[in-house]
Amino acid sequence: MNPLLVNIPTQLETERLILRPPRQFGDGSFVNAAIKDSLNELQAWLPFAQTMPSVEETEANLREAHINFLKRESLRFLIFHKETNEFTGVASFENINWEIPKCQIGYWINTKFSRKGYMSETVKTLTEFGLNDIKFKRIEIRCESSNLKSRSIPEKLGFELEGILKNEDLSANRSRLTDTCIYALVPEF
Repeated sequence: MNPLLVNIPTQLETERLILRPPRQFGDGSFVNAAIKDSLNELQAWLPFAQTMPSVEETEANLREAHINFLKRESLRFLIFHKETNEFTGVASFENINWEIPKCQIGYWINTKFSRKGYMSETVKTLTEFGLNDIKFKRIEIRCESSNLKSRSIPEKLGFELEGILKNEDLSANRSRLTDTCIYALVPEF
């Protein structure tokens, strides 16, 4: 399969949200503002949030994500509330292996939108799209074992906890070893 020929829509919709890939330019300021608003929560789990990026760094990261989307190397979606058009977070297909095909889903949410079910709604939509339209044979969600909010999403959506890898990674701030939970969903044949 040539991944460049895989048709990925420029917008996915859920009941309350719109998901779209980063644009060629112009998304950096509002994504950066969300990182700033959520930095305390993101720092515990995400290496990129150990220091507050500049707007220019965020813009460059999103432009790279746009290129990777076009090349089908990773498929990042920015999440917006349908009614208010407010940016709520990010979810993506990462570590895509087109030969199998399989991927991992990663995500983070702007703190002011947490605990409303938006990320579960987003991940459910991406999972269904990945299995039904892209035809992934395996979708994983990996997260630190102590990240209970992140773990709750695959657990709610019927992913199977395949295992916990002990001392498998470093914490986001690189100060200690952490355990990684591997959740997976595979289609039934």
